[in-house]
Amino acid sequence: MSDQKRRRGPATSASASTSKKPRAASSAASYAQELRKQLKSDDHILNTIRQLSSSSAAAAQPPLSISDLNLSTSFREVTDLDSSSVVNSIERLVLSVARSILSGNGFSFDVPSRSSSNQLYVPELDRIVLLDKSSSRPFANLSTVRKATITARVLSLIHAVLLRQIHVTKRDLFYTDVKLFGDQNQSDAVLDDVSCMLGCTRSSLNVVASEKGVVVGRLVFLDDGDRIDCTKMGIGGKAIPPNIDRVSGLESDALFVLLVEKDAAFMRLAEDRFYNRFPCIIVTAKGQPDVATRLFLRRLKIELKLPVLALVDSDPYGLKILSVYMCGSKNMSYDSANLTCPDIKWLGVRPSDLDKYRVPEQCRLPMTEQDIKAGKDLLEEDFVKRNKGWVEELEMMVKTRQKAEIQALSSFGFQYLTEVYLPLKLQQKDWL
Repeated sequence: MSDQKRRRGPATSASASTSKKPRAASSAASYAQELRKQLKSDDHILNTIRQLSSSSAAAAQPPLSISDLNLSTSFREVTDLDSSSVVNSIERLVLSVARSILSGNGFSFDVPSRSSSNQLYVPELDRIVLLDKSSSRPFANLSTVRKATITARVLSLIHAVLLRQIHVTKRDLFYTDVKLFGDQNQSDAVLDDVSCMLGCTRSSLNVVASEKGVVVGRLVFLDDGDRIDCTKMGIGGKAIPPNIDRVSGLESDALFVLLVEKDAAFMRLAEDRFYNRFPCIIVTAKGQPDVATRLFLRRLKIELKLPVLALVDSDPYGLKILSVYMCGSKNMSYDSANLTCPDIKWLGVRPSDLDKYRVPEQCRLPMTEQDIKAGKDLLEEDFVKRNKGWVEELEMMVKTRQKAEIQALSSFGFQYLTEVYLPLKLQQKDWL
């Protein structure tokens, strides 16, 4: 008998422990149904969105520039220049190099410093800017000779591209001299240096990245003269052109732009035609934002005067991606005036949503030490400190040591994101 009890004991215990998970899952599913019942009519939700859209359009003003602030500190910013202006700038630079060589002084490039210590967050602009500090890159120096050679080569290649009036990708540029560049990161970094040296945007150099971002929804525009209707692009959406200067004639009846971090969530929204139920334009860069997507988003916001709502993962990296759209990346701080959209609303997924929507424990992921460090680093950023809501959410994330992806909402059903979560968020005006 005692042997039987010992044999049954573990079985009974295991049965009890496994029965807890179904009960917890059942409770979460039941609560998800309760939330669904809280949804009001689509007309009611649309009225809420129209209020946001109207207030955003009314508040729309030309963005402030550094010159408007009359600051004592000197900054360096770039502007869009036409091809002939950039060609002239390169030729003047080369002539000054030639004179220096002929006078027996060798040559050196004066390159703006893009290090983190030379960058500053300006609260009035709500973006990162580059201070006006430069360093010398002499050819006759062992530590800089290779970088100076790469700089001269990149200038030569850009000059040729502009004279031919064509566009090339960063990958094309790298393959013109693989032995010299060694790695594409080398040519990419010098390309940014050259852009900064010449005082023009990177797109003015006619060097673009490969297509990455996509758009779908209530938007019509001309792409190099061809009319594109983004409601007829299927679930894959329309690729955002890498050279944004060929985009014109933006037209839309959307009430907002929905910025999505990941391709999987974008496809769910596109397949469910979320943009028809709640008129919007849906944009994603499929992760870390590229220049073309950032430029395109800024044009949507400024030209169409639409509010931008963001849907990212509930982790430090989702917030870092959102911060790049909002206040710029440190790598391209010199062009933040053209690449940022400061007033983006953080719609979700937020750390507080995990408990609010009772996301199951098995769908939450434990944060690594690296994740926690990234979260704490974000709390030290000036642009985060300005927003009390952001601070509270980040502190909650670090304290609970939990993160979650947008796809965690699929535990309640594959269409829960489009049918319950986002509509309820919009209905409650639950954004930061």
